[in-house]
Order: sequence, then C-alpha cells, then structure tokens
Amino acid sequence: MKKLIRATILLSFCFIAFTSMTFKPKRIIFFGDSITQQGVSKNGYVTLIKKALDSTKYDIIGAGIGGNKVYDLYLRLEDDVLNKKPDLVVIYVGINDVWHKQSSHTGTDYDKYLKFYQALIKKIQGVGSKVVLVTPSVVGEKKDGTNALDGDLNKYAAGIRELAAKNNLPVCDLRKVFTEYEGKNNPEDKEKGVLTVDRVHLNETGNQLVADQLLPLVK
Repeated sequence: MKKLIRATILLSFCFIAFTSMTFKPKRIIFFGDSITQQGVSKNGYVTLIKKALDSTKYDIIGAGIGGNKVYDLYLRLEDDVLNKKPDLVVIYVGINDVWHKQSSHTGTDYDKYLKFYQALIKKIQGVGSKVVLVTPSVVGEKKDGTNALDGDLNKYAAGIRELAAKNNLPVCDLRKVFTEYEGKNNPEDKEKGVLTVDRVHLNETGNQLVADQLLPLVK
C-alpha cells in the first residue's frame, strides 16, 4: 500500500513538472525608450499586442524608459531583460539617439549607435533569446523628407536593416511604414496629430499601427 501511495505521489509530481514545462508561456520583452514606456498604457502598442495574444501562451513585458538611447539599453540589459529569461526581445530604440543630437546635443553618433546595437543583439542571443529589430519611426510627421531630422532617421533606419540582414533577424521597418502612411493620410502636411501627439510619441492611431506591424513578428 505504501509503495502504491509513493508511486502515486511521484507520478503526480512528474505530471506537474511536465505540465509546467510544456505549457510555460513564452516571455516577450519590448525593450526601448519612452515610446515603449507609454506602450504599456491603456491604448499603448504593448497593451494592444498583449490583448491580441492568448495570456496562457504569452507573457508580455514592457521595458521602456523615457529618454533612453541605445547605450542606456545596454547598461540596463542585464537587470531589465536578461535576468527575466525572455524567449523573445523586441529592440525599439533610436529616436533619442537622433533627436537629442539636435535638442540637447547628447545623441549617439551613427557608428557608436550600430556598435552598441550589435552588442545588444550579441548579448541577448548569447542567452538563447530570439530578437526582433525595429527601425526608428519619426521626429515630425511632414511628408516628402521635409522634417529636419528625416535624413538622419533614414540613415539610422538603414543601419538597422543592415544589422538585421547581417544577423539574419526579422525587422519591423516602422520608418518605412510611417513614411508611407504619412504620404497617404496626411494631405495637410501636418507636423503632428496623424500618428503622434507631439511629433514623436504615438497617439491611438500610431499605437495601433505599431501593434499591427509587430504582432505577426512576435506570434
């Protein structure tokens, strides 16, 4: 009788262990700046993606901090990402690296931006996590390359595409998507209010657009 009880208990533990291993939800971390920080709000893109996915299969975490540039992400990578053992990390950074060069002279030079970005990829892949790259979107919504920082944003976005190709990684090309959307949906050539509230941070339409672009890549 005792042997039967022990066997039953052992089988129960084995079943629990097997179940927890089999049905452990995939952890996805969105790693970025204030756009991602605001993305966890009620209508933010992170929240929209979370609502669209089965909570029993996916564990969604937003790890955005306002003002962050690529080297800020590198400095907090261990605590905010690697220690959480994600299955997938979405890196969305670059706006401040470009924008702050103009606004406060504290941006990130192009070559350093790519080196830090590559270092992020290497460290994340080093722990077995998958990576999705995201190109920087807009600083100003005027069409036809007339925003002051369009040239730099195009350059940095091209750099992200090259890193994606070099590392054989998927890329969510928001720079291209936003530019095309503005061309079709901004007939008055507004500086803000189409996809952003202030030229940079996303309104509801912008958040939905980002969520729609990222969702197929994180599923």
